Amino acid sequence: MRHLIILAVAVFCSSCAQLPPADVVNAPPRQAQAVVFDIDGTLTPSVTTIFEAREDAARAVRLFADKGYQIIYLSTRASWFSARIPGWLQDNGFPAGSLHVAQTDEDRSRPDAYKTGMLKTFLAHGWRVSFAYGDSSTDFSAYAAAGIPKESVFALLRRYEADCQPGEWKACLKGWTEHLDFVARSVPSVPAN
Repeated sequence: MRHLIILAVAVFCSSCAQLPPADVVNAPPRQAQAVVFDIDGTLTPSVTTIFEAREDAARAVRLFADKGYQIIYLSTRASWFSARIPGWLQDNGFPAGSLHVAQTDEDRSRPDAYKTGMLKTFLAHGWRVSFAYGDSSTDFSAYAAAGIPKESVFALLRRYEADCQPGEWKACLKGWTEHLDFVARSVPSVPAN
């Protein structure tokens, strides 16, 4: 029995390795617009439902990608669950993007500082963040600190909560389905090179 427990722990932990840090590439001269998405609570229904995607979240992100925007995924998920993020994104139909996950306990304990730093790195590489989506006050603080205007920031309501988290945002979305028309009709395409 003891060997089965050890084997089960070893198998479980083998898929729990932390994602390595990802590089931020320089923006191309004409297609330098990006959209940033928090993952847990934004693309998932709440911060604790990390294996479930919100309805139409992948569709909304894909609309941005199809319009030429660079997709940036930011997360401060616990390291033992972060290795599963790329597979989760792919399995749920999210488009490829630049995935950045907190690397240290300090980054995870200060998500606003981590996300601000990542966004400032993107800006330093020539990217312009045109839209930002999150579910927590720390997301909204990071977006404001990186200079993303309130009119470009959208809050997602967490499952079972009555209000969106406080912060600087244009609208509180109950879900992605209600936002699809806005992305399809009101978000301009990025000019091709």
